[in-house]
Amino acid sequence: MNTLKRLWGLGTGRFGLVIVLLVLLAAAVSLVWTPFDPAAVDARARWTDPSWPHVLGTDDSGRDIASLLLAGARTTVVVAVGSGVVASVIGIALGALGALTTRWVRESVSVLVDILIAFPVLIIAMMISAVWGGSLFVVIWSVGIGFGVNVARVTRPELRRVLHSDFVLAGRASGLSTWQNLTRHLLPNVAPVFIVQLSWGMAVAVLAEAGLSYLGFGAPVTQPSWGVLLNSLQPYIAVHPLTVVWPGLAITLTVLGLNLLGDALREAADPTLAERAPSARTHVPGVVA
Repeated sequence: MNTLKRLWGLGTGRFGLVIVLLVLLAAAVSLVWTPFDPAAVDARARWTDPSWPHVLGTDDSGRDIASLLLAGARTTVVVAVGSGVVASVIGIALGALGALTTRWVRESVSVLVDILIAFPVLIIAMMISAVWGGSLFVVIWSVGIGFGVNVARVTRPELRRVLHSDFVLAGRASGLSTWQNLTRHLLPNVAPVFIVQLSWGMAVAVLAEAGLSYLGFGAPVTQPSWGVLLNSLQPYIAVHPLTVVWPGLAITLTVLGLNLLGDALREAADPTLAERAPSARTHVPGVVA
């Protein structure tokens, strides 16, 4: 609760939290209602300027852009959450193996992480897409694998640090197994670092989905997606530039909100950062790994 209060007390935290909640709300609302059917084509309404009832205008097929953005929020949330789950499982598993096992296993995991972390997320996704074809499933797994390695790299030293704490040693002396120590003591104590990394990973997932869908490796053209919408409108940017602004703005604000939320979570979870110089707290997250 104190962490949430400190998070809301930070300007970046409030901004990031509001943006994330708005995206979640848009995704939830689109499940039951959109102003128009996102897939409905109306040739008579092609390139309608922003006005009622098309508040953001229409595209070259007469589809309502506001409805496409609302429906595209569902895809964004699915990819962000799905990638976060995959990254969590992979990151925690590799981090635990690299911190709690025998020396040769720890060193092997460390080498594996160093190798995988050298590959950018988008390159991993494109390599997997070349084999399995472009789909949201590929995006979720490729981003999850790519960022799960980053999670493992950060959580592994934290687990090693907490492993030598007095309460962990006391738990081990009392007969707790390695798994019990991991779930009761280790993971709760590295949760702040993990949650921060997860929020940045979800920002990477949003940007990766948009980029891969734009390039044709992500969501199929029949599925509402901000990247697909951006790709379909890009050829007309010189004639109807305003239509391209809306999906681009949605992607930018979502990625910015998640990055700022992660930065604020890091500061809120560690009150000692508030006492340091502002330059020491500055963090520019790498959106594209």
